[in-house]
Amino acid sequence: MNVRALIVAAGGANYGSLCEACRRIGVDAHLSDDPARIADATHVILPGVGAAAQAMGALRARGLDRALRELRRPLLGVCLGMQLLYEHSAEGDVDGLGLLRGRVRRLPAAPRWPHMGWNTLAPRMADHPLLRDIGRDDWFYFVHGYAADDDGATLAAAEHGAPFAAVVARGHVHGTQFHPEKSAAAGRRLLANFFAL
Repeated sequence: MNVRALIVAAGGANYGSLCEACRRIGVDAHLSDDPARIADATHVILPGVGAAAQAMGALRARGLDRALRELRRPLLGVCLGMQLLYEHSAEGDVDGLGLLRGRVRRLPAAPRWPHMGWNTLAPRMADHPLLRDIGRDDWFYFVHGYAADDDGATLAAAEHGAPFAAVVARGHVHGTQFHPEKSAAAGRRLLANFFAL
């Protein structure tokens, strides 16, 4: 399959490291905030660094919220990008894209807040193609203070004071609470799995 990968450019950060991680697995990912280019891509990544209310405001201002809701190709939300896939976030009390049911809540203060550093996954549906060759011994890099509930869309959970959704999927919509582009070989493996969908 000829992959036409697009990274949604909506005022976030970490574009360079995400593009480089894609390049390392042989995928040339382009940045764009053009809804027509999003519709034409075979695979779309919605990254996110920052606050939910500002990020949703940026998506709405460019008409990207509509483009993402209409998309029927594989979509991967990363970190805040994953949180925006849900119906609502407690961070800024803002409605998200509503592509996944549920809410994003503040993580517990203990053992520390925010959750920053390496953590492992507890698979809920290990046979999903997004998790091919990824197991309990793989480590992923997290930086977040909010997370979605561990629910029916959860492919793998992680724990920081309480369990939360770390990898999710429903239909063509996927998300990782961690940063695959900062998660070394395991993160590149997950990105390769996404581009194989």
